[in-house]
Amino acid sequence: MSSLKGWMGQDVEKQGHKLSKQHWNDPKNKVPTDRTMVKRRQRYVEKDGKCNVHHGNVRETYRYLSDIFTTLVDLKWRFNLLVFTLVYTTTWVFFGLIWWLIAYIRGDLDHPDDDDWTPCVNNLNGFVSAFLFSIETETTIGYGYRVITDKCPEGIILLLVQAILGSIVNAFMVGCMFVKISQPKKRAETLMFSHKAVVSLRDGKLCLMFRVGDLRNSHIVEASIRAKLIRSKQTKEGEFIPLNQTDINVGFDTGDDRLFLVSPLIICHEFNEGSPFWEISQAQLAREEFEIVVILEGMVEATGMTCQARSSYLDSEVLWGQRFTPVLSLEEGFYEVDYDTFHHTYPTPTPACSARELAELAKKGEEIPLPPPTPPEASEEQPCPGEEEEEEGGGEEREGIGGEGEGDGENVTNGDINKMDNRDE
Repeated sequence: MSSLKGWMGQDVEKQGHKLSKQHWNDPKNKVPTDRTMVKRRQRYVEKDGKCNVHHGNVRETYRYLSDIFTTLVDLKWRFNLLVFTLVYTTTWVFFGLIWWLIAYIRGDLDHPDDDDWTPCVNNLNGFVSAFLFSIETETTIGYGYRVITDKCPEGIILLLVQAILGSIVNAFMVGCMFVKISQPKKRAETLMFSHKAVVSLRDGKLCLMFRVGDLRNSHIVEASIRAKLIRSKQTKEGEFIPLNQTDINVGFDTGDDRLFLVSPLIICHEFNEGSPFWEISQAQLAREEFEIVVILEGMVEATGMTCQARSSYLDSEVLWGQRFTPVLSLEEGFYEVDYDTFHHTYPTPTPACSARELAELAKKGEEIPLPPPTPPEASEEQPCPGEEEEEEGGGEEREGIGGEGEGDGENVTNGDINKMDNRDE
């Protein structure tokens, strides 16, 4: 039996072991960059919300037929239109054939010009005319040229059956098309998620943040958001779970997960003791392999139908020491949202330590050095106090969070970039 494949194409049974690194001694070989390495990662959920999960070896296919309505709605448009056309054409041909058989058995086709003969259907002289009469009967067109007579009891019964079955077919197929057209999937196209997630300080605590926004003026009613951490896990008993799902608290206990999504909002997850990122530092984040799936749900104000939008962030799409650029400005009489900067971030002083280390340092009353605001390309990880690392040139200590400092340094609590820029000048 073939084994499942996990992250980076690694066998599930070998997930606990590191793969041997490839050697790139040949200059002709292309050295893999960060971008190419990201492409090799298989996403659980795409940026547009599509789930990369395919169901194979499904033997109980009868389950799809037991819910034929949902099966037809889930079909692609080209197959849905094909089924729509085939169902109507088949019923027209089927009843047309029956009308032709009745005329053939009664002998109506042998007396086309006999005025003394009373046929079952007037002016029905072949299969084509029977097919046209079937269409007129089921669609209730009734041109008046072909009409059933009262001397044909079998024709009256067939007329009742076709009228009832035709109404059922119309209700089923038209309802299927209406539901497919009015599906709220397209409403999710105007719900935006930021391309990147960021990690920075907020109120003196490390937080994971991402931004959501709605482009339409009609709002999402009762909007709520939740997040899942998708990461491989090995239990104490040795069981390996390749796609383990862990809840990420984005305000469930405080009610912050219930959104009033009129303008773009920044969703925040605090790194506390209950967070899966409690012991994650900046250096460790670069070595982790995980995916964060975010789900936004709510009712469409215009139709009242439930809408769901999804997106995800790989570990390479989580930026440490960044903060989102403000997009809301006050104009004359209204607030304006600038979506040109919706995905933009800027660097902010953020310690490289984990949240657990920061909490321990805060209890001890020790100071936390914050790096200066520099572009991500030029930023370097700053060691936490207690780590043995020599600084070149005898750099001066910076005061941080958790107490008053000495010297000319300035205590940075919320990453005030303006103050940091003035001090550097």
